[in-house]
Amino acid sequence: MTFADHFGTFHGLPVFTLPEPGEETLPAAGGVAWRLDCFEAGEMPFAELWRSFVDRVSSTDVRALVIGPWWEDEYSELRPALDLILADARRFPALRALFLADVTGEECEISWLQLTDVTPVLETFPLLEEFGVRGGDSQGLGEEPLSLRPVRHDALRVLRFESGGLPGQVVRAVGACELPALERLELWLGVSQYGGDATVSDLAPILARGRFPALRHLGVQDSELQDEIAAAMASAPVVAQLESLSLSMGTLTDTGAEALLRGQPLTHLKRLDLHHQFLSESMADRIRTAFGSAGTEVDVSDHRTAHRWRDEEWRYVAVSE
Repeated sequence: MTFADHFGTFHGLPVFTLPEPGEETLPAAGGVAWRLDCFEAGEMPFAELWRSFVDRVSSTDVRALVIGPWWEDEYSELRPALDLILADARRFPALRALFLADVTGEECEISWLQLTDVTPVLETFPLLEEFGVRGGDSQGLGEEPLSLRPVRHDALRVLRFESGGLPGQVVRAVGACELPALERLELWLGVSQYGGDATVSDLAPILARGRFPALRHLGVQDSELQDEIAAAMASAPVVAQLESLSLSMGTLTDTGAEALLRGQPLTHLKRLDLHHQFLSESMADRIRTAFGSAGTEVDVSDHRTAHRWRDEEWRYVAVSE
């Protein structure tokens, strides 16, 4: 799976990419999610693009911001661009949503999107309601890796990490955060080859009921440990408070699905997302019947078949490289 398209909407707003100066009339500052893209701005350096943005748009009314490619020629690290955003935080009192790295596969593979310590975003924007990032670890490239420190944030409702290799440190930090308003949490764990070294035990604080009292959707996805995660979820206390659960995009097999069937009731869920899986047809039917008959919307689409190499089977996640 690659990211073929940029966001069309974000935080309930249509996304508008800032054009080069003088190219067209700009929409109302609070009516769109503003997207900054150095490619679309005529290969303008991010520092110039950022200055153009704050000069041309009423920053006090901006509600949502999406950062696309922040490099204009050769790839560069995110930290300097993020520092510019953080330094101008006072200009954006209405900002409620931020996404870092809305980048397609043609622009840069997700494994090459090297991020940074994103904790300052939450520390600098205390009213932020939605925060998402795409990318992962530096994998020895000499750049600062994606990281997070435990924080308290009273306003955050949506937190999303899209990665082909999410560092275990980030998962542990999420579990140590105090996020009383958090309603949706999505973690793409990825694979060890690209820095995804999180274990099921790293998820324990998240799976314990009470860590995030407002949580209604949980996604622990895109993992080569999807069967183990399903087994843990089958008895996880947090499940009782959820309205939807996603264990999609990973290497889920009949073993993990059987654990879900034998575990705690899931029929209170409005939606169970298991798309991109390696289930047998008979197991997929059992899942549909067991949960779908109770009114749960079940997604077991995008069935995958394991590759065979000599006497071994190889299964793959949806997003890695």
